[in-house]
Amino acid sequence: MILRNYYWWFDSVIPSRVCDEIIKYGTSKDSKLAITGDFNDIKKLTEKDENKLKRHRNSQVSFLSEPWIFKEIYPYITVANQNAGWNFELSNTESCQFTKYGLDQHYGWHCDSWKTPYKEPPWRKGLIRKLSMTLCLNDATEYEGGELEFDFKDKTKTKPVVCEQVKKKGSIVVFPSFVWHRVKPVTKGTRYSLVAWNLGKPFV
Repeated sequence: MILRNYYWWFDSVIPSRVCDEIIKYGTSKDSKLAITGDFNDIKKLTEKDENKLKRHRNSQVSFLSEPWIFKEIYPYITVANQNAGWNFELSNTESCQFTKYGLDQHYGWHCDSWKTPYKEPPWRKGLIRKLSMTLCLNDATEYEGGELEFDFKDKTKTKPVVCEQVKKKGSIVVFPSFVWHRVKPVTKGTRYSLVAWNLGKPFV
């Protein structure tokens, strides 16, 4: 799909104190190694499976569904959907994913959408991921590496595009969930982010 805008961003719109509160709350929750669709149950991973997983995705995550967090971020998703010209029909939002990237941790090329709609649970059955959002919780001066990059796969760019606009604390980027992206390895410090996926009926 060729788009006029592949992502939409907001510069430092979430207050620093709110970002700090999310980090404090996120780090207080039990975290686990992030998995991909190829590995559905982290408890059943063999050492070989875990090593394979970490070559593609290596980070610690926990999931947050508190209303005060959604209240902060959701207005920007709505505005981005309109201003970018996507105008996707959205009906629900999954729990936010709080992610911690430490030294050498990363997430290789992927898109957030699935090949088929969700089959369960009932509240998201038949829906797909349409819009993804990433909130930068700490400033890029606190770590090195960890760049968010996009590959639009529309032949207008020959190299990945670094999303420079979301390196500041409190900045938000919203993009269609079918857009390919990655987080490069962190080489120093720790990168914190909050991700949310917005659902709707499949495209016709």
